[in-house]
Amino acid sequence: MKLKGKTAIVTGGGRDIGRACAMRLAAEGANVAINYFSSSAGADSAVEEIKAAGGNAFALQADLNTEAGADALVGKTVETFGGIDVLVNNTGGIIGRKTIAEMPLDFWQEVMDVNLTSTFLMIRGVLRHMTEGAIVNLASQAGRDGGGAGSVAYAASKGAVMTLTRGLAKELGPKIRVNAACPGMIDTDFHNIHTADENRRGFEAAAPLKRQGESEDVANLVVFLACDDSAFITGANVDINGGMLFS
Repeated sequence: MKLKGKTAIVTGGGRDIGRACAMRLAAEGANVAINYFSSSAGADSAVEEIKAAGGNAFALQADLNTEAGADALVGKTVETFGGIDVLVNNTGGIIGRKTIAEMPLDFWQEVMDVNLTSTFLMIRGVLRHMTEGAIVNLASQAGRDGGGAGSVAYAASKGAVMTLTRGLAKELGPKIRVNAACPGMIDTDFHNIHTADENRRGFEAAAPLKRQGESEDVANLVVFLACDDSAFITGANVDINGGMLFS
């Protein structure tokens, strides 16, 4: 087990990529703190499955766009497990598709908060307790290519997460490594809600690997970046997109 005895926080861990990350981290021996905002059923079932397999986990509802929510999650993790070794910043979303011309300021701010501010608050919170370890942020292919139609705010927020990752790698090294995963088309509720089915079929036809990604594909990358297998990697934004974009 590559993370035996370590403690990991996974934000947005109630479904899809976040839930898959929580399960893989636990399978590698980590104690897992699972945050969710509204996906209580998925978070609670993940905790049950982890415990049934002999692991340790809890789930906590918290709004990570606020200092109180981030601090509550960090505090509960330290109280329960004694420290923090890994932070996976998965909370985020597109919220909706709007062009700049039609975008009200409160929508822009909501997208920035859920993708960028929550990441900042969680990193600042864990640094009070983390002396060494790994931070893995969830960025996006959109941060590299500007995203699809109506997703400019989301793309901008994820581009900022990528830059934050690079800067923090320099600021927090050598004891804490900071990397990010940049998923492309992954078969999740994100795309079920916000991406037309014909666009998804078009992706499958065009992608060198001829399929959409699965949450578990991203979770495998996150675990690699969280453990010592990637001990000489920091400041990297790692593409996982089936070959649709090379960087």
